[in-house]
Amino acid sequence: MMKRRKLLLGTAAVTASAFVPMARAQQVLTVGLIPSEDSRAMIANSQAMMDMLSKALGFAVKPFVAADYNGVIEALRSKRLDVAYLGPFSYVLGTTVADIEAFAVAETKKAGRTSYHSQIVTHKDTGIKTVADLKGKTFAFVDPSSTSGHLFPKAGLLKAGFNPDKDFGRVIFSGSHDSSAIAVQNKKVDAAAIADRILDAAVSKGLVKREDLVEVWKSEPIPESPTVWRKDLPADLKTRVQAAFLQVKDIPWSDQGLLNGFHPTNDAAYNIIRDTAKVLNLDLRKMK
Repeated sequence: MMKRRKLLLGTAAVTASAFVPMARAQQVLTVGLIPSEDSRAMIANSQAMMDMLSKALGFAVKPFVAADYNGVIEALRSKRLDVAYLGPFSYVLGTTVADIEAFAVAETKKAGRTSYHSQIVTHKDTGIKTVADLKGKTFAFVDPSSTSGHLFPKAGLLKAGFNPDKDFGRVIFSGSHDSSAIAVQNKKVDAAAIADRILDAAVSKGLVKREDLVEVWKSEPIPESPTVWRKDLPADLKTRVQAAFLQVKDIPWSDQGLLNGFHPTNDAAYNIIRDTAKVLNLDLRKMK
């Protein structure tokens, strides 16, 4: 998956005033960033979002740099954080160890939607048109932990009666969606798995030609990364936090371009992740 800004968010009452009604309390929403670049740069780049949330909530919002998703999930479980931005599989993993629930999902102007698809594509010159035609062919996944570049397409192949561990002639992990697209375009592999939105970007950048590609398989919609909260947060705080997120829009959203805004979501929207894990016999509690 593309690198994206990793956000985790938590509320913390910092004085004894936390015990008085919210309207009178000094409340702080602490927003953490999982570093994909210099931590100071990430904090600076996140300021527009911090300001929008603070204005909507009516109290201070401060950024905090975190280490990784595992640390975020543990912090949610131990109640040191209240709200977090997690990947789809990370969220489902998190629900097995912490009492958390998805409540919002981002939509970017570039995507214009809150879900995406995994695709298996091949070059038109291969003559491959169906999943069955992939037997004995060379194939590229992206990365073992990639949702759309490995886990979803592998499950899709299994559902179609194709065993990706035995039926391919050779399998490689390309390391990136762009690399997989280019490998298909240049006929270095017969077929590859790739996220549709990244394939669209590769076409726009001139890395591949749409007219040379054939879609062999396409997944059901995969929900984008959710923003989650601890279920035990006060109901009035949940209402205010969700409303604040739904007001955030028209700001840079990492490498995804401008943010259109957030939309409400719920835990059931991520059942497709759970179903995929079952097909693959994945123990989500052991996933990193």
